[in-house]
Amino acid sequence: MQIDVSIAFFLLGAFAALVRSDIQFPKALYQSLILFLMIAIGLKGGIALSEHASAELVMQSVYIVLFGLFLPVIAFPVLYYIGKLPRVDAASIAAHYGSVSVGTYAVAIAVLESQGIPYEAYIPLFVVLLEMPAIAVGIALAKRSTGDKGAQAQRVETRKLLHEVFFNQGIILMVGGLLIGYVAGQRTATIAPFFFDLFNGVLALFLLEMGMVAASRVREIGQVGGFMLAFGVAMPVVGGFLGAALGLGMGLSTGGAILVAVLGASASYIAVPAAMHVVLPQANHSLSISASLGITFPFNVLVGIPLYIVVTQWIAG
Repeated sequence: MQIDVSIAFFLLGAFAALVRSDIQFPKALYQSLILFLMIAIGLKGGIALSEHASAELVMQSVYIVLFGLFLPVIAFPVLYYIGKLPRVDAASIAAHYGSVSVGTYAVAIAVLESQGIPYEAYIPLFVVLLEMPAIAVGIALAKRSTGDKGAQAQRVETRKLLHEVFFNQGIILMVGGLLIGYVAGQRTATIAPFFFDLFNGVLALFLLEMGMVAASRVREIGQVGGFMLAFGVAMPVVGGFLGAALGLGMGLSTGGAILVAVLGASASYIAVPAAMHVVLPQANHSLSISASLGITFPFNVLVGIPLYIVVTQWIAG
């Protein structure tokens, strides 16, 4: 069995953390890698968007937004009624699993390209669209009461929430990259050697750090209990299979449907946690991040993405 070179770096990072190797990954470098990946993904999508913009794409975008609204609705009753989690925790975790992981998407792109599987290059538009709906559903599901909080304080909190939802770094950089790529088109060739040619190398460094982070959360995973472990594996499989069916139903290529499956299977660990800290400060955010980053991310990288490829290809015939 061959392992994609990017995933090999994830395994290397996990091994380094488990044997307690003294590898110091500067926080500024980690943040820079995330920024790079977001901009590069946005630029690629913008260039493709300038070439493939159509009414059909608008309808596909509507389906994707509806998909983003639907996923947390599936996750919430499982967490609340079966898992017996407090309502705010169930709503917060459901929002994480309704949103997307840019890192998981980047890995999926690398795997598809290494296997020579073509896909629609405008899929980054769907990444952007899936960032926001789950947060809104999570808020609605929590039914958070403002109680005796003053109206002015609530307005301030609402402004903070809106800022996190619409102006977080993922939205700004990916939407900005999309717009720049869309307007500039082939003129982006001047920056292509940096953002496109170095993409896989930057992804490898990012996964090295993510492997160390995931392995360092082994103890926390043991504390979340068997239910959360099962949920962190089962929910991405459900989301992935639904995403594959949706992608093929929208008329995407097999590669495009695989990427929609990956988006449906991934869980946010950047944008949604920041928003949930604002709107649901009383929620157990450690539980959410342990599930999305400590369980679902490594599952998708090591098992999920190959599984979604096989299943989507099987459905497509």
